[in-house]
Amino acid sequence: MIYIQLFYEFFKTGLFAIGGGLATLPFLYNLSDKTGWFTHTDLTNMIAVSESTPGPLGVNTATYVGFTVGGLPGAIVATLGLVAPSIIVILIIASFLKAFRDSRIVDSAFYGLRPASTGLIAAAGIPVIVTSILSVDSLYTLLTGGMTVSMIKWPAIVLAVVIFVLTNFVKPTKKLHPILFIAFAAVVGVVFRLGGV
Repeated sequence: MIYIQLFYEFFKTGLFAIGGGLATLPFLYNLSDKTGWFTHTDLTNMIAVSESTPGPLGVNTATYVGFTVGGLPGAIVATLGLVAPSIIVILIIASFLKAFRDSRIVDSAFYGLRPASTGLIAAAGIPVIVTSILSVDSLYTLLTGGMTVSMIKWPAIVLAVVIFVLTNFVKPTKKLHPILFIAFAAVVGVVFRLGGV
């Protein structure tokens, strides 16, 4: 039964998350609240790991959640559930590609989908920022309980500012590959965590 639920939940996520991996995040936050398979903090950690490792964010997250809930079969089922809608849509579009190529209706539909995808990605970014720099599990907790200075993760804010400055304003580091900054942040995170900061 859990495998059917995993497939169904991730199929829905893959079907409606137009715009790539980040667009799946609002659906994943909702899935977290609905099923309890993972917390918002777990999701933030999954995002960090997924962005630091090869592979799409949505697929990595589906695989992780599936493995956590149902072992290796769960990982396979959740991943297949997430990618199945894309495969189906691509097969349908490929069979009608010539007719779609010059269609004003299809062009107009994609014109409308762009801002929707942007909104989904922006909506996903806010909870990630909140759980990254504040000691709360969700945006809901913050909104209902209020914020205090003790909730602020100062090392995370300092690290974010340092990376922002290095990637945007310091000429020697501006052109470095993003993976170097990801590796730097990972090392700093390990050092901070082991040092109890």
